[in-house]
Amino acid sequence: MHTLVVFASGRGSNALSIINYFEKTGTARVGLIVANKAGLGVLEMAAEKGIPTLVANDAAMASPQFGKQLADLQPSLIVLAGFLRKIPESLLAAFPEKILNIHPALLPRHGGKGMWGQHVHSAVLAAGDPETGITIHRVNAHYDEGAVLLQARCPVQPGDTAETLAARVLQLEHFYYPRAIDFVLQNGAA
Repeated sequence: MHTLVVFASGRGSNALSIINYFEKTGTARVGLIVANKAGLGVLEMAAEKGIPTLVANDAAMASPQFGKQLADLQPSLIVLAGFLRKIPESLLAAFPEKILNIHPALLPRHGGKGMWGQHVHSAVLAAGDPETGITIHRVNAHYDEGAVLLQARCPVQPGDTAETLAARVLQLEHFYYPRAIDFVLQNGAA
């Protein structure tokens, strides 16, 4: 069975969709949830699911001990699920091509530092884009520039707000992210 490590920075809805998906398929398990600060909803959700957690700030994530702790779990993939910190070069080197991210827009549009959550959806609306969606990609040393694995689209509706658009995009995230992870695992691309 494959082991996943999930990094998250918020309430954990994507992490939960991943956990629930793999509980049903049995092809992988989430072995650890990593958060960048205490008190996040994702940590409470992980505790309810009986999944070990770790809180690590930027300095801790860049430490050799952190990399060794992750390597000891032998994860098939590290999955960023709403994780709002840049991944240190040491982790990129330790897990080459094994870190995935989901972005709430159709990259390369509306990506880069500071482009997350409502910022992205507001930018889509301000640009007058007729559609938006999600991008699942590999992580490299630059924000939102890794190889694209999957994009899924939805229309921007007349009268959309950042909140209504976010809700529609989140539905795509919850459906496609676990399945894309599973595809990568099952096809030896992890």
